[in-house]
Amino acid sequence: MAALQLMLSLNVYPIIWMVLWGIFLVFLAFMILRLIFNYADPNPFGKIGRLGFKIRKITERFVYPAARFLANFRVDTRLAPLVTIFLGLVLTYFTSNIIENTFKIVDGLSEAVTTGNPKMFIGFILYGLLSILVLFIFIRFISTWFVFTRNTFLGFVKKVTDPIMIPVQRLIPPIGMFDISAMIVLIVIGLLQSVVLNIFVRP
Repeated sequence: MAALQLMLSLNVYPIIWMVLWGIFLVFLAFMILRLIFNYADPNPFGKIGRLGFKIRKITERFVYPAARFLANFRVDTRLAPLVTIFLGLVLTYFTSNIIENTFKIVDGLSEAVTTGNPKMFIGFILYGLLSILVLFIFIRFISTWFVFTRNTFLGFVKKVTDPIMIPVQRLIPPIGMFDISAMIVLIVIGLLQSVVLNIFVRP
């Protein structure tokens, strides 16, 4: 493999992976504390109460969209930290995968150019296009928690992914308050990426 691939895949990505999941663990700790304080409701004038107020203030921007979402379905908004933890887990997982795929694409294109392998080059181009589609669908999934307009980047993402997502959403309607259509599409695209690698890249 090329030196660039060794640098990105073996040296850079493991560091990024540890940083991402380290941030998630800190985020998880704050969300668990928020959940505890939501139900404990300590004396606001005591030390624990003041700590609870600080935790709420720090986490409010992350918890509020989930609380608003739960309120729409008349679910106890004190459970919002659990939804936020799930969203953070999904965000961390896919961010890690997106970075790994980006390094894989850069590494693959670099090797294809170095070795003069047009088949591998085409394969990684196709893989990269599918990865961009994965990124857009992931952004669309995250954006369902926030308000956005058609003239924003999120509006552009929705417009690009509508031809894929709308038919799938008709086939697989939301289950209660959860829309799993995006997850199904991401799984299918992942399978297509494996097919592309098997046909164009792997011997």
